[in-house]
Amino acid sequence: MSNIKKHKLAVITIAYWFLLVYIVVALIFWYLELQRQNTQMYKYRIEQLQKDQPDFSRKLATIEDAKRRKNSQYIGEGSTFLLLILVGAVFVYRATRKQLRLSQQQQNFMMAVTHELKTPIAVTRLNLETLQKRKLEEAQQKKLIGNTLQENNRLNLLTNNIIMASQLEAGAYRLNKQAVNISGIAEEAVQEYKVRFPQRNIHPHIQPDIEVFAESTLLQMLINNLLDNAIKYSGKESNVQLLLQKEKQQIVLSVIDEGVGIPAEEKKKVFDKFYRVGSEATRTTKGTGLGLYLCKQIVRELKGTISLSDNIPKGSIFTVKM
Repeated sequence: MSNIKKHKLAVITIAYWFLLVYIVVALIFWYLELQRQNTQMYKYRIEQLQKDQPDFSRKLATIEDAKRRKNSQYIGEGSTFLLLILVGAVFVYRATRKQLRLSQQQQNFMMAVTHELKTPIAVTRLNLETLQKRKLEEAQQKKLIGNTLQENNRLNLLTNNIIMASQLEAGAYRLNKQAVNISGIAEEAVQEYKVRFPQRNIHPHIQPDIEVFAESTLLQMLINNLLDNAIKYSGKESNVQLLLQKEKQQIVLSVIDEGVGIPAEEKKKVFDKFYRVGSEATRTTKGTGLGLYLCKQIVRELKGTISLSDNIPKGSIFTVKM
């Protein structure tokens, strides 16, 4: 967040709390003022009484009872108004902070998307121009073509994530469930990532011929995003494992990495829209904050669960159960 935005947020926060304190102080002032008037009215009525009147005791009791009822009324109304003001203040403050945070995340998302789009487009254009203008050897041509296809796959994953996240969030996506061989989809995804990242150690442990009643497109996106996340946040020499097995009547998919791990306070947040681990100043990995959010939405559509746990001694384990 820029210094200007931080300054604006600080000004808004100070003004908000100043107005809240002013309202509370004004409420207390009016309560004290009403109590003072009630006391004065009580004294005035007492002064009007004559002790030699035959019904003096009854009238005195009536005046004292009226004072007590007024005190109870002021305390009850004041407490109710104070409680409503504080509850409303907390609600407004939390809603405002959430909206500001979401606005900042959306801005970060737009910046990340712009960068993520420009990079594969620029690389693809450069490779095609090189192939067009120069006569290269066959090995060099294959390398450039392979690089171009890799950037195209990256661009395709990004655009699919954005489109699918929007459709799922709006409830506009219609599932086309059928019996799908999830083992085959997982094997294809692993092979694709091995081609895209030949220097990475990706180890599949896939039980063959597991079928699930789901949609192949969603399963493919789920596995791709989990693998993509594991590769992004783990070192080049570390291992990434994909485990797929059927336990009784439940299908369990796990992607395990040996990366830096995720702090306990951020474990629930990683599935939020646009959220990315770390601060904008320290974060170096590419991404838009949509991958894990999309995974959660897909698993929800498939009536499953997704969880995150620590990989001992380091790294993370994302587990999907369907």
